[in-house]
Amino acid sequence: MTKKTMREAINEALHQEMARDPSVIVIGEDVSGGAGGSSGQRDVAGGVFGLTKGLLPKFGEHRVIDTPISESAIVGAANGAALAGLRPVAEIMFSDFIGVCFDQILNQAAKFRYMFNGAKAPLVIRMTVGAGRSAAAQHSQSVHSLLTSIPGIKVVMPSNAYDAKGLLLQAIRDNDPVMFLEHKMLYNDACEVPDGDYTIPFGEGVLVREGEHATVVATGQFVKLAVAVVDKLAEEGIRCDLIDPRTTSPLDEELILESVRETGRLVVIDESSPRCGLAADIAALAARKAFFSLRAPVVTVTPPHTPVPFAPELEREYLPDAARIEQAIRSVLAP
Repeated sequence: MTKKTMREAINEALHQEMARDPSVIVIGEDVSGGAGGSSGQRDVAGGVFGLTKGLLPKFGEHRVIDTPISESAIVGAANGAALAGLRPVAEIMFSDFIGVCFDQILNQAAKFRYMFNGAKAPLVIRMTVGAGRSAAAQHSQSVHSLLTSIPGIKVVMPSNAYDAKGLLLQAIRDNDPVMFLEHKMLYNDACEVPDGDYTIPFGEGVLVREGEHATVVATGQFVKLAVAVVDKLAEEGIRCDLIDPRTTSPLDEELILESVRETGRLVVIDESSPRCGLAADIAALAARKAFFSLRAPVVTVTPPHTPVPFAPELEREYLPDAARIEQAIRSVLAP
């Protein structure tokens, strides 16, 4: 296998699936890759984050479609294309702007199968999420909890390059709407990724580390941070299960519950809001279905209930860090 960044893995998945299936199209702002930049040349940059580079010269402008700056138009067009038999992969540069698309997602795409006699809607919406770049409140949010709460759509959150490629190939081949959330802070992270074709089923989390003292569930960029903390604690003899759910809808409830029933302790680390967020949802799951196995209250590690700050110092305070994660794990182990 070759070592690739998450950016390269996603780009490779798009290339391979567009070559394999002529019904796959890519649509979004600047997906042709740099026409709006200072050079004026297309495919120079591969989009604002370099994810779509090389698609335009290979597949042409009928399958790599630049749009005006209108997220609602992008998702609306993708909805129609999916119903008409294509497999659109729509790109929203920043998930923060998904708000203007909520009618197309919440009231339309999510309900196509239910309202129109089982109609297929093979639609993928790729979007960046997350804080860490001091990109301010309107370019740094993590919206996965909002999307996960919508029945009828699937929500994917890869934490590494290997998962990103396998999950994206699975997403494009799925016959229902899939929200594919890419954390900006992970684009340059690399790991071994197969060159060929493979998919990762939705609803199957992965046990990243194995241990008997506590269960740690982490999502997105915090999987990497949690690995460092769990490995550090293991040197002291504190061993934890570390679970990456990979998809939040469907959620691998059984993997989480099986672990909690064995360890009796649960820490959930997530970047969404503490109120009505994914961490609260997983904590409630443990309370509903594994209550009598719990030997300590569930602890969640999330940002505060505020917008993402712009100032780097405040943003660092906003995001969970290694110290908070370690403290949370130690707190559930305290007698």
